Amino acid sequence: MCAAVVAAFVLVQASCSRVPALVTLTAGGDGPPTLVLLHGYGSSAEDWVPFASTIAWPQPGRLVFPQGPDLYAPLAGPSGGRAWWALDLQARIPLGATMPDLSRTRPAGLQRATEAVVALLGRLAQRPGGPVILGGFSQGAMVASEVAYRTSTPLAGLILLSGTPVDEATWRPGYGTRRGLPTFVAHGRRDPVLPFAASERMQREIAAAGGRVTWHPFDGRHEIPEDVVIALNEFLAGVRGTF
Repeated sequence: MCAAVVAAFVLVQASCSRVPALVTLTAGGDGPPTLVLLHGYGSSAEDWVPFASTIAWPQPGRLVFPQGPDLYAPLAGPSGGRAWWALDLQARIPLGATMPDLSRTRPAGLQRATEAVVALLGRLAQRPGGPVILGGFSQGAMVASEVAYRTSTPLAGLILLSGTPVDEATWRPGYGTRRGLPTFVAHGRRDPVLPFAASERMQREIAAAGGRVTWHPFDGRHEIPEDVVIALNEFLAGVRGTF
């Protein structure tokens, strides 16, 4: 278990700016270092809370779970989740295919979400300061990738869980700018939501461009199973050794 885990989680509203001010949940110490994890589409920051007891992030490290700026609006059933932008995966399934392909699309809300995360990381860089690792699951991984490969925001590590490339042609030039960046990529071979093959291709290209990639394919679906958490903790231990 992680020494940084605390029973109480703090709800924080960031100050006003021209981009959405992200509400965050925090756990652990006051930092640094800081681990920021972005939730998936229709999920919320609260869904990361159970992972605070399994992610090995020792004191005085801080865990930060931002809330997506948009309300999730399902076609049917209960609402209450959040999103980084409105996402219609069905509309992105090419003719004759069974899985969505976002690699040649530029979602209208991606830039806004990215700016909000970059603003949050900028505040964290000032207080508590020190190294920041950014990661995300599913849509959160897409935003984390956009931050990594389309901005110069300082990062000590990158975690991409069950994501997919978006507007891939604009990301590829950024792979080389993150040469040497420790990058953890995991994806389930039986994922019915986002294509395994796209993540496999992306991690291969990042590694070819000089990224220090830890690739963890697993025999699962669109999820974060125990073996991924174990592998992620090993990755984090190695990254912390570079601080």
